[in-house]
Parts: sequence; structure tokens; C-alpha cells
Amino acid sequence: MTLTLATVYDILQQQNLLKEFILADGWHLDKAKLPELTFSAISYDSRKADSETLFFAKGAAFKEDYLAGAVAQGLQVYVAEQPYETAARCGVIVTDIRKAMALLSMAFYDYPQNKLKIAAFTGTKGKTTAAYFAHGILQEATGGKCAMLSTMETTLDGKTSFKSKLTTPESLDLFAMMAEAVANNMTHLVMEVSSQAYKLQRVYGLKYDVGIFLNISPDHISPIEHPTFDDYFYCKRELIYNSKVAILDADMDHYPLVAESCQLAGIPAYTYGRTAGDYRVSTSEADPKEFFVESRIDPLKMMGNYRIKLPGDFNQDNACAALLAAAVLGADTESAYRGLAEVTVPGRMLQLHTANGAVVYVDYAHNYISLKLFLEYTRKAHPNGRQIVVIGSPGNKAISRRHDFGVVLAELADVALLTADDPAYEDPQAIADEIAAAIDNPAVEIIHEMDREKAILLALEMAGPDDVVLLAGKGEDPQQKIDGKDTPYDGDYVIAKRLIAAGK
Repeated sequence: MTLTLATVYDILQQQNLLKEFILADGWHLDKAKLPELTFSAISYDSRKADSETLFFAKGAAFKEDYLAGAVAQGLQVYVAEQPYETAARCGVIVTDIRKAMALLSMAFYDYPQNKLKIAAFTGTKGKTTAAYFAHGILQEATGGKCAMLSTMETTLDGKTSFKSKLTTPESLDLFAMMAEAVANNMTHLVMEVSSQAYKLQRVYGLKYDVGIFLNISPDHISPIEHPTFDDYFYCKRELIYNSKVAILDADMDHYPLVAESCQLAGIPAYTYGRTAGDYRVSTSEADPKEFFVESRIDPLKMMGNYRIKLPGDFNQDNACAALLAAAVLGADTESAYRGLAEVTVPGRMLQLHTANGAVVYVDYAHNYISLKLFLEYTRKAHPNGRQIVVIGSPGNKAISRRHDFGVVLAELADVALLTADDPAYEDPQAIADEIAAAIDNPAVEIIHEMDREKAILLALEMAGPDDVVLLAGKGEDPQQKIDGKDTPYDGDYVIAKRLIAAGK
């Protein structure tokens, strides 16, 4: 994989991103003045830059010293939004560094997205679960040739996986992963696309064979993410305009605007839902893990009875979205049935039982809509006991969640045991205080315990035979982000299982 400086120039010019390039004798725009250089590597990490690297100076935290260090290592060419006083042979100055990096990365890796059939999921809740469902179906349909990029795990060979750092990787990393998947003979890719992926241009220029819009509700509203719900929703809708075909939940909030987006962009759409849509989902009365998909015309040939390992209507809805998306990419009903039946999703609706019969649920529910649906399901399934909820909220992001969690807890919890959940650079007690301030129901008992393992222990000790303990937010995540660092953590499920085994 290589990229010439001349090609860099052409791509940036064609996309109106090039301001000028800087050589030792001054600023220029004439392509003929460019030195003849070929790059065998690209990077946004100054520690991984040498004479054959095209380096991208990006990010609010970028410092000129980083560039100076890279030049000292032999770096010849950098791409940036502003000129720097440096001994680099050439500086390529662009109007938008993130857009430039996305376009040049896909060119460097020889446009790997064109060699894969891609299903991309967005929505406030359910992206990961739906992505796992779609991956399971497509693994069946392709004989194990489906890669996946999810919030929890990434697999580029359909067999082995590693923990993901971001829901949607930086563009340079994204196209590198796609290229690796292609090299591993993968034919399909399932990926999650976050609102931040569009806000920060991580997927700029990328097109999907099918884009799935699951739902929308306020989330990630903060000064460092999305300033308003309108901004958040707009970024989510960008997925529609970059998809060849759309799958939409006809029951979602603000559905008319999403549908209009498809219509005006000329994007064909298939819809599903429990009360509306081309495909109707209903739960079996005999088995809460079995559901039916019906359609008057069945354009994707996916009518049938299906079974998943996770309880809850919302999980069945996600499974329906996944099977419709997989059908667009060539999967049949048999692949969907077999694939869905085998899927397990890390940290989703895991169950344990204490010695006295109390049920413990572990779920990654980490925003308003996911927590509300989680607690509504458990309240319906266990109507006679208390709901004891262990929950925190992350630091330095998604600040609006703190109030939202308080609202849900006021409505559906009996005991709110507030604790730490990736506090980052913030004080977890201060975050807990913000959640508590929004719990306006005096009947809800509020307890503070910032040591998460101790909070889980306390919840288990409190639980009577009819009670339900809900561990929300962390799932099986093996680390906590504390003081900006990933700190080892056993995960809620492992901790709860260990404590129960010890008789707690």
C-alpha cells in the first residue's frame, strides 16, 4: 500500500480541501512544484512517523512539539489545517484535516470498502445488540466471512476478536481495519456508526450497502459532544444519506423526519415495528424469547418464527432489524433463523440467581432509553419484588444522562444505589449527586457507594427472595476509566457471580 504526493494533491483539489502546500521557498498551489514522493505509511501518531510516512496533524490536543519530534525522526510531509514552523520538506494545508484524513486513508488502503458488503447500524439504543445479531446471521450466510466493528469487540477474520477502543474508529484506523478484513478474505462487514463518527468526520466519504436506523432519543448532549438534541439527531441522520438502502423502525420517535430524509434523498427503505411498518414483530405468548415476523408482501422474504437468547421486546425488535439488513445483503430465512438462535451479546441481559432466589440482571444499559426499557421489562417480569438498581454515569461525556437516569429511577426503581461508572477526570460522588438530584420520588431509597464492587455487594445483601437486582451500565466491561486511564475491573457479571458463589 502506497500513496504518492501527487495523488494526495489530486484528491484534495478534487474535493476542494486544499488551501496550499508549503515548501522551503514559499507557499504554492502549482502541482508541478511538488517534490516526487511516495509514502509507504500514514499516521496521526507522531511517534509512528518517519521519512516514508504521510503524517496528519489533527485533534484539539495536538501540539507543535509533536510535529517537531516527527521531523526529527525523518518525517518529510505533514497534512494540517495551519502552517507550522518546521523543517519538514512539505506541509500540505487543508480546510478540514479530518475530511482530508478520511479521503486519503481510503485511497492509501485502496478503497477496501468497495470490496465489502457493509451493514451500518445507528440509533440511541441497540446498535451493539443489532450488530451482533446481523453478524451472527451473515456468518451463517457467508460461511464465516463477516467482519464486525462494534462498541464491545472487533473481529476482522470472523474468528478472533479484540476489545474496541471506539464505537466507530478514527478514519485512518477504520480503513486499515477494512483492508485487513479484505486481506482475511472477508466479504461482509457489520459496523456501528455513532453520532460522533459524523460529528468528527470519521466516516466522511464512506457509503454503506444498507444503513439501519434503530431509534432516537436525547443522548450525548453536552458541551464536549453535541450541544443540542437537534445536532445529535442531524448527525445520526447522516447515515441515511450515505446508504444505498435503509432499514427503519416505523415505531421510533421522530419517524416522519427520518422517513422524509429517505424519500427526499431517493433512498429505498424497508420498515418494521410492532404497530406499523412493512414487517410487524410480535412476541410469542408461550416463550418470551420467541417472536414472529409477518408481512403482507414480504419483499425481503423474511417472514417466519425466530428465537433469540435474550428476553425483551426491544431485543426482538433489534433482531428483526438485523435480519432485514442481512436479507438486503443476501442472507436467507434459514441463515437468519440459525444465526439468531446462536448469538450471545457481551453484557446484555445476563442473569444470575442468589441463594435466596433473588434474580440478578447485568446489562450494558447506559442511556435513558436503554435504562427505561431495561427497568420496564424487569418490572413486568418480576412484579412482586423491589427493583434495586446499581448505576453510575460516565465522566467528561454524555452529561445529560445524569438527569435522565434520575428520571428513570424516580419512575421505576425502589432502591437507587449510586456508584462509579468510568468517572474519567470527574469525581464520581459529584456525578452521583447529579443523578440523585433528578430523583424526585421520595419513595425511592437513595444510597451512595463509590466503590462499585462494594455497591454490588450491598445490593445483593439487600435483596429479598422476590427482589430484582439490576446492575446497569458496565456489563462485562473489564475496565473502569479513572483519572483518564483504563483501570482493570473484573466486570459486573464476574463480580456478582463471585459474590453469589461466596454466599453473599
